[in-house]
Amino acid sequence: MSKIIYTHTDEAPLLATYSLLPIISGFASKAGVEFETRDISLAGRIIAQFPERLTEAQRIGDALAELGELANEPSANIIKLPNISASVPQLKAAIAELQALGYDIPDLPEDPQTEDEKEVAARYDRVKGSAVNPVLRQGNSDRRAPGAVKAYAKAHPHRMGAWSADSKTSVATMGHDDFRSNEKSFVSPADDALRIEHVAADGTVTVLKDKVAVLEGEVVDATFMSAKALDAFLADAIAQAKQEGVLFSAHLKATMMKVSDPIIFGHIVKAYFAPVFAQYGADLEAAGLSANDGLGGIFAGLEKLENGAEIRAAFDRALADGPELAMVNSDKGITNLHVPSDVIVDASMPAMIRIGGHMWGPDGAEKDTLAVIPDSSYAGVYQAVIDDCKANGALDPTTMGTVPNVGLMAQKAEEYGSHDKTFEIAEAGTVRVVNGAGETVLSHEVEQGDIWRACQTKDAAIRDWVKLAVTRARLSSTPAVFWLDETRAHDANLIAKIERYLPEHDTDGLDIRVLAPAEATTFSLERIRQGLDTISVTGNVLRDYNTDLFPILEVGTSAKMLSIVPLMAGGGLFETGAGGSAPKHVQQLVEENYLRWDSLGEFFALAASFEHLAQTTDNARAQVLADTLDAATGTFLEQDRSPGRKLGTIDNRGSHFYLALYWAQELARQTQDADLAAAFAPLAEKLAADEEKIVEELLAVQGKPADIGGYYRPDAEKTAAVMRPSATLNAAIDAL
Repeated sequence: MSKIIYTHTDEAPLLATYSLLPIISGFASKAGVEFETRDISLAGRIIAQFPERLTEAQRIGDALAELGELANEPSANIIKLPNISASVPQLKAAIAELQALGYDIPDLPEDPQTEDEKEVAARYDRVKGSAVNPVLRQGNSDRRAPGAVKAYAKAHPHRMGAWSADSKTSVATMGHDDFRSNEKSFVSPADDALRIEHVAADGTVTVLKDKVAVLEGEVVDATFMSAKALDAFLADAIAQAKQEGVLFSAHLKATMMKVSDPIIFGHIVKAYFAPVFAQYGADLEAAGLSANDGLGGIFAGLEKLENGAEIRAAFDRALADGPELAMVNSDKGITNLHVPSDVIVDASMPAMIRIGGHMWGPDGAEKDTLAVIPDSSYAGVYQAVIDDCKANGALDPTTMGTVPNVGLMAQKAEEYGSHDKTFEIAEAGTVRVVNGAGETVLSHEVEQGDIWRACQTKDAAIRDWVKLAVTRARLSSTPAVFWLDETRAHDANLIAKIERYLPEHDTDGLDIRVLAPAEATTFSLERIRQGLDTISVTGNVLRDYNTDLFPILEVGTSAKMLSIVPLMAGGGLFETGAGGSAPKHVQQLVEENYLRWDSLGEFFALAASFEHLAQTTDNARAQVLADTLDAATGTFLEQDRSPGRKLGTIDNRGSHFYLALYWAQELARQTQDADLAAAFAPLAEKLAADEEKIVEELLAVQGKPADIGGYYRPDAEKTAAVMRPSATLNAAIDAL
């Protein structure tokens, strides 16, 4: 049997798996293809860290480590669904749920002091943030909107809000004393082990990170953000939003930038509520209530304080006196500053641009917004889109071109903030990076509270990235633009490597150029408005941003992207879209037994996975599965079988039924494999004949609460029962 690994993840994608996996497993079994699952959910990752504290029945293996090893094997074929990139509040919530379920796992240490506490904190550090992606992504990213999705978006355009030239919406960014302006970079001349250390004013040396392994040709960067400059910038931004009468909104990525951005988020909370923290900061700190965790955590903890009501009243006064805050959920009073992981820049900024530069205010109405993105590295990209929309109006999904992406991410490239090389500086001094010979290769003068960080990008990953960019440009006959700024230290080193590696490939007749990110944005938008396509070739952070920005504007969502990671060892990683893990969808399922998650990304990833399997294992039937699934997905889009938006329409489970129907019909009518056609003809006939009955069974459960037994660790039997409510469909699929 040929084997595909299907990841067991979190929230809405996990729920959808309980419905979809039995279908695709049944279909694939007829072609000699077997599915295996690996649990890389947040809860699963936590459980795997503490085997010595658990019973034999509770223990599970470290599936993420296992898949990390597999990703370096030529045989790897992994389908990765979206997972929680855990912020601290999410991590704490998952720990509490597991403890309530009887798992003897420790609390997350707030301020680890003892060796045992530091060991526990280190284990949780391996779990939180974007812990999965750096391990599995042992190749660079090829992400684009499939032709069928673009065609559907043009025929059925999504809503785009109107833009006016006098819109007050804009981006506020530091521009100095931030990560962008303080960056330094060098290329390691040989394999080495670097040491990061802090030198205090009195000469005391503290090793922050020892033995950072680097390879010859590896690009190593270091930078910092000034806490004083950040606070001054935030005070000005708050005053600007108040003066201009626009919403104040913060846009960070406290999940991937798991060390730096929660700290920056905390600075924003403290800046907005400066009078409250001036008067009650000591009380909050003594109670363990951190601004880094957001208003939600603080408000929940105030109930335990004697003066909690007094402090809450002070927060309410500050809200009334300050600029209006953008809201995550105005009906429930959840602001932009409630939870650090609620507003993630790569999703929140495109959504704001798509609806005319608006976010929602406390009254639930759309309003112009000051989008605060403190670091200026890529803030200019969003400002360029805003400027274009003010000048030219909203983009038109019926005519616009597309911007696929080739992203540098192999071997943990540019994982800013998702590593153990980010530090909040305890006292003024110098942070320096020292090589094995004792020479300082990078250094910064820092003050207490500054945020210092470093990252690495391996030469082999860069070389493979250049190759993939040329390959994609050649295959699609599309211009490819490297989004790099020659005035930025890291980018200058990458540009030098691009100039070195491009001649290794046939680039005759190709339009390949290098433009700074804001300029590249403008260039791409000019072409988009003409209906032309442009490949964006970017580093890892911009890959994350661009693969949400352009798809959300082009096709309404980033969840419908085809996302392929050709692994450098020869295997394949197939990601099911950039749509996040959709926590609101879970809430709706629990309340109304209705799941709006769209599995279209899974369909695309699955077809690409089958195709890769056919090519690498000589399984001709896997290619038939791929071809027929592609055709079925086309019909699925034409017939508009994605989940509806309200009760009484088909949801995720109904969309899976229709995929099964169309796929069985395609397999029954294909002529490449007569035995497969004969095997699926009865199923195609049965599903078509029972369509009305199956849909009735699926609709009948809607409108009532659903019990899945948990949020981070749902009960498998309960969830399967909820997600497979049609006995008729189940019997037909299980018969395979």
